[in-house]
Amino acid sequence: MNKTFWEAKDFDVFEVDGLENRMNALIENVRPKFEKLGMHYSHYFSSTLGNEVFPHVAKHARRSVNPPSDSWVAFAPYKRGYKALPHFQIGLWGSHLFIIVAVIYEAPDKVAIAEKLLKKKSLFNKLPDDFIVSGDHMKPDALPLKKAKKGELKDLLTRLHDVKKAEFLVGRHISKEEAIKFSEDEFYQLVDETFEYLLPIYKTMINMK
Repeated sequence: MNKTFWEAKDFDVFEVDGLENRMNALIENVRPKFEKLGMHYSHYFSSTLGNEVFPHVAKHARRSVNPPSDSWVAFAPYKRGYKALPHFQIGLWGSHLFIIVAVIYEAPDKVAIAEKLLKKKSLFNKLPDDFIVSGDHMKPDALPLKKAKKGELKDLLTRLHDVKKAEFLVGRHISKEEAIKFSEDEFYQLVDETFEYLLPIYKTMINMK
């Protein structure tokens, strides 16, 4: 059997006490995998989108007391950062893996992005039923997209338009128990499929045909 990509210990780093100890566990266990994914999917997005896309592995450098509750690699077409732009992420909480496209509070174009997504809300009907949406990248919880289409999806996009600190995330959550069963090939196939579904959403966000 092929070796799995993720292991239980990758998720368990978020149970390690203390900032320094948790960061050491993250650096040892998880960061090499994010760097590998960063190399692979920066090439994937650069090729798919036709302009250079850069990987950004979370360093958690501003933390001085509280250890991180999640970690990730993000992808955006700007070498110095990603938070001000719509971006893709692959990351972990202690409970699950996430594969998403996100607009977070630092993005200056949120009003225009929300307007575009509200006009093309039918795009969300093309996403699989196991996808999720969220309005806060700092919280692990999310709404099933299937349920959110009945009202919460429009509410989240309207909030993104109206509220300065609002955010919007859409993608997949995979439980820890499920994620640690995927072989490396199976995991890459899942990420490929998820990003293919999310690309039309992203292209709408950045006004790309």
